[in-house]
Amino acid sequence: MGTTHDWSRAVDTDHLDEIRTNAGAFAAGGPVRLVLEVLAYPVDEAVEGRTTRIRVVLHADGSVSVADDGRGTETRVDEDGVARVKPIMATKDLRFYGRDDAPLLPDGSPRAGISVVAALSEWVVHTNRRAEGGWSQRFEHGLPQGVLGAVPGQASTGTVVQFRPDPALVPGSLTADEVRAAAQAYTGVVPIEVVAESV
Repeated sequence: MGTTHDWSRAVDTDHLDEIRTNAGAFAAGGPVRLVLEVLAYPVDEAVEGRTTRIRVVLHADGSVSVADDGRGTETRVDEDGVARVKPIMATKDLRFYGRDDAPLLPDGSPRAGISVVAALSEWVVHTNRRAEGGWSQRFEHGLPQGVLGAVPGQASTGTVVQFRPDPALVPGSLTADEVRAAAQAYTGVVPIEVVAESV
């Protein structure tokens, strides 16, 4: 497979709607399933030697952020100098979504891709730092809001995905211990720090 996503479209609304319609299947086990979907990407990078650490923060507002020191999400710049980040949030991951041979997450559920997280969250902010520059984009229920914004003053590469699960679609809460236990299988690949903010 030459690419993981269809670059010809920025948003696949049918795909996002399908996820929300079947939220119970895609978020079985609650919010921790979404955390595992996000973690799977920097873990992939760690397997390739491109990520050396991951930090998960449970924020007081109910959102979760997953930060890594990898190379950042693939970004292309067109002939007019406009940057476009791979459409991972709003289109399906062709390697995993709906495939019978999708690898399993640590909780035993088939991996479906980070668009599941975007579709089932009230909002997601994807901050992406590459060697050639940094950008940030906000999504609400998987739909991009506004334009891709430049992130100035970057000192290193990496990705931060912060999301707040929609409680109407993904009920339940998270604890740091729950995330640590669920991600235990990944810690043999890369160190994962999990912290919770004080309310």
